[in-house]
Amino acid sequence: MVMEEIELTIKDKLTDGVFAVSLVENPAIEANFLHLSSDVIQLKVIDEERRIVVGFALIPEKRIPRKIKDKVFNIYFSKETISETQELFMSQMKGNNFTTDHNQKVQGIAVIESWIVEDPKHDKSNIYNLGANGGEWVLMSKINNDKVWADVKAGKFKGYSIEAMFSGFEDLEMSEDEKLIQELRRILGE
Repeated sequence: MVMEEIELTIKDKLTDGVFAVSLVENPAIEANFLHLSSDVIQLKVIDEERRIVVGFALIPEKRIPRKIKDKVFNIYFSKETISETQELFMSQMKGNNFTTDHNQKVQGIAVIESWIVEDPKHDKSNIYNLGANGGEWVLMSKINNDKVWADVKAGKFKGYSIEAMFSGFEDLEMSEDEKLIQELRRILGE
């Protein structure tokens, strides 16, 4: 059986898009970030930790398994949707909206750079060996929160995961029972 796939898109720029970024142990896009500190990368001045992490927020065409109720399916984003998502996120100034593990809002973290990989061969992401193929959304964040930074260094948080609303889930196929229930609710005026 072929797993259903849903392309997520932005249809309404007022409601769709990323409203926060979460630091997580296991990012759904399966791409960990690199933390930049004096013990990881050689910098011109190495007298204190920079407390910076960099990694992918979204990868185009990457199938991400999801489950809603008993339905298992994959979601994915096109390069165009990722680019539009990054632009909305930055223009709406959401760069300070962070959570950990999608459940606790945290202060002291800010996006300091955000870009779409347009030319993988000549992109800045090569400095960090992220392995971009083109179209990825790269985030670089400064972490001034001592507890979160300690958790990053300890390996508790390994990547980014977005918190967002997108169009596309309405295309998820309903079971015959769900269709019947929906039709009955429509008839009954519920």
